[in-house]
Amino acid sequence: MTWDPFGTIANTLWIGGGQWAGKSTAARVLAHRCGITAYHYDYHDARGHDARRVAERAARGEPLTGRDPDELWVRRTPAEMAEDALAEFGRRFEWTLDDLRGLVSGRPILAEGWGLRPELVTPLLESPGRMLVMVPTEEFRRHQLRELPRAREFGLRVSDPERAQANRVDRDRLLAESAAQAAREHGVRVMWVDGTRDAEQVASEVADHFAPYLG
Repeated sequence: MTWDPFGTIANTLWIGGGQWAGKSTAARVLAHRCGITAYHYDYHDARGHDARRVAERAARGEPLTGRDPDELWVRRTPAEMAEDALAEFGRRFEWTLDDLRGLVSGRPILAEGWGLRPELVTPLLESPGRMLVMVPTEEFRRHQLRELPRAREFGLRVSDPERAQANRVDRDRLLAESAAQAAREHGVRVMWVDGTRDAEQVASEVADHFAPYLG
C-alpha cells in the first residue's frame, strides 16, 4: 500500500507517453477548462528533483555536476541511453509521489510527463482508465523536431552536437515505443497524436477519456 495521507495519489489522473506528444498542453487546457490541478513532471524534475540528485551525489562524494556530457550524450548508444532513462524513471517516480502527497485538492490532480510510466503508475490505480499514454506518430514527431526549438536544438555543450542530438532523438523514439508497449501490457489506452487536430481538440479527447473521473 502506497502511503497517501490526504488521498491525493488515489485521486490523481495520469498522462504518460512520448516526448512532443502534447501532454503538457493538454493538461494546461484541461486545468482551465475543468478546474483541475495540473502537475507537470518535467518542471519539477528539472528543479526540486534535480536538487535531490545533487544532494545524493554530495552524500556519495561524487562531483556535483554529475557525469561528463560527452559520456552521457555522445559516447553511448541510444539503446544504452534509453535503458538508463528507464532505470532513472523508477527512482524519480518516488519523488513525484512525494510531490503529490503534499497537494490537497477537492478536484482531481492531472499529472503528466514522460517519466510517468505505465509499469510504475498502474499498481497504484483502482482502474487503468485513470491513465492515458500519449505517443506522437513518427511523422508528427519529425514535424515537432523541425518546428519546436526545444526539440530540434541540443542545449548542452558537447564535442559533437549533431551526434548528441541524433542520439537523443533515437533515445526518445525508443522510450516512446516502450511506453506504448508497456501501456498495452497493463491495459492502459494509447492515444496516437498525428498533428491533424489542434490543442483544444486533443484536450477534448483526453477529457472524454477521463470523463468518469472529472465529474
